[in-house]
Amino acid sequence: MPSIGRRRWAIAEGYIPGTSHGPQPEMTSHETVCILNAGDKDAHVTITVYFADREPIGPYRLTVSARRTQHVRLNNLRDPAPIPVETDYSTVLESDAPIVVQHTRLDSRQAENALLSTIAFADTE
Repeated sequence: MPSIGRRRWAIAEGYIPGTSHGPQPEMTSHETVCILNAGDKDAHVTITVYFADREPIGPYRLTVSARRTQHVRLNNLRDPAPIPVETDYSTVLESDAPIVVQHTRLDSRQAENALLSTIAFADTE
């Protein structure tokens, strides 16, 4: 089967809530990038985070094995620096192999949880 996906993706909307409601770590408010690598070679992915009022952070580096998926909680990224909570941001993911990217947020600041999920914007070049 031919590879599906693109090598560059953007998520314009990002925000990690600073508080949570419910059992931890399952209900910790978080943002996740879900990455599918349906191809036959490992995908080496970088994530760069952009802000309105400061320089970008990154790249964060990860590998998604061939024919696998990986869900990355952005709250857990530490190197080169944690992403600040309660701060608007955007992300760009770049890969050396075609991937598909989905963005998900769990907002559990109150007992009535909110879940947002969307496919990221794929660069067409």
